[in-house]
Amino acid sequence: MYIAMNRFHINIGREEAFIDFCQSHEIKLKTIPGFIQFYLLEGKSDKKSTLFIAHSSWNSIENYLNWSKSDAFQKALENIGNTKILYHCQSQFEDYDVVL
Repeated sequence: MYIAMNRFHINIGREEAFIDFCQSHEIKLKTIPGFIQFYLLEGKSDKKSTLFIAHSSWNSIENYLNWSKSDAFQKALENIGNTKILYHCQSQFEDYDVVL
């Protein structure tokens, strides 16, 4: 199994809009071969932003890479330009192979 995670710092007051955006993204993921599950984790807030982690699980890194190079990926992110106001800073990507 392969896990892809993105850390987002979302501007205070924009959390619900970000959650809505991620929910529509998750619906699109369910049709992708090799996709297992998606979680959106909400972390702590400071005066400027709230931490969110988008966590997706895949059968393999190949499944994830195929999706990330596909038209479906582009469609999933087509509205990202309209959401720039949500982000306090650039997201941070992390990925892992499951060993146990």
